[in-house]
Amino acid sequence: MIKVGILGAAGYTGGELIRLLLNHPEAEIVFANSESNAGNLVSDVHEGLIGDTDLKFTDEMPFNQVDVVFFCFGHGKSEQFLKEHTIPANVKIIDLAQDFRIKGDHDYVYGLPEINKEEIQKAQHVANPGCFATCIQVALLPAAHLNLLKEDVAVNAITGSTGAGQKPGATTHFSWRNNNLSIYKPFQHQHIAEIRQSLKQVQGYLDADIDFIPYRGDFARGIFCTAVIKTPAPVEDVIEAYKEFYHDAAFTHYSDKPIDLKQVVNTNKALVHVEKYGNKLLVTSAIDNLLKGAVGQAVQNMNLMFGINETAGLRLKASAF
Repeated sequence: MIKVGILGAAGYTGGELIRLLLNHPEAEIVFANSESNAGNLVSDVHEGLIGDTDLKFTDEMPFNQVDVVFFCFGHGKSEQFLKEHTIPANVKIIDLAQDFRIKGDHDYVYGLPEINKEEIQKAQHVANPGCFATCIQVALLPAAHLNLLKEDVAVNAITGSTGAGQKPGATTHFSWRNNNLSIYKPFQHQHIAEIRQSLKQVQGYLDADIDFIPYRGDFARGIFCTAVIKTPAPVEDVIEAYKEFYHDAAFTHYSDKPIDLKQVVNTNKALVHVEKYGNKLLVTSAIDNLLKGAVGQAVQNMNLMFGINETAGLRLKASAF
C-alpha cells in the first residue's frame, strides 16, 4: 500500500483527495494535517464522508511514515513551507499549488500526463497543473502538435464556484454567485504562463497570444472551455489528429458529438470536441475542476509515480442528472 500524507486537508481539494484515497485500492491515508481542525473528525468538516471514515485531522506531520505527501495549500505557500520544514528525500511530493509549475531552479515535473507521462513516472516531485490550465491545454495541445497555433487564440472558459476555494469571499458566497455571471482577470489569469509553457513544448515555439477570458459560473463544479483557432487546415484532418493525440490517454477523450459539462462532473475525464466554421476551428473541452483539474489528476500522477495502474481509484461515475 502507498502510505499517504495530506497537508491542507480541510479545504475543498483536501476533502476531494480524501474521498478518492479512501476508495483507492492501493493507497492508505496515514495523516490528514490541519492545524485549525486538529482532533476533529474529518467527516465533521467534509460531511459527505460521514459513515466512510473515522479519520481525524492532526496537527502532526510524520513524514517518516509516508511514501508521498500531497500539498493542498493555497498558492505561494508550498515554497514557503519547504523553506521552513524538511521532508525526507525518499518521500515523493505532489504539489497542487502553482509554486513549481513553471520550469526553473527546481526538480518538479509538470504533471500533465497527456504530454509528460514518462517524466512523471520517473519524478520524485510533481507540480500538479491548474484547473483552467488543464481544460485549456487539452483543447489546444493537439492543435499545437499540428503546428496550427500561428495566430492569436481566443479562449473563453467558465468555472464552478468550488474553484475559488472553501473560504467564502465577496465573489464566492451564494447570494452573489447565484443567478449571476461575471469575468475576472481577463488576459491576465495566472494559468496562462503554464498553458504557454506546454504549448511551446509541443509546438516547439509559440509566438501567438492566448487571449483567455475566465468566467465565474452559477454552478458548483466543472469547467467548460471554448477556443477559436484560425487555420486553413481541413477539419477532417484536424479531427483525426485529435483522436490520434489522445488515443492512449487514460482519461482524455475525443467526442464526435458536442459535449456537455455534466458528462465530466464527478469524474477524472476530460472531453474534447472540434468543429470548423470557415477558417475558424472551434474546440470545446470540459473537465471537473476538483478532479481532472486538481486532485483526480494528482492521484493519477501518484499512480504513475508509483508504477501502478494509471486509472486506480479513479473510475468514477459521471453525474448525468
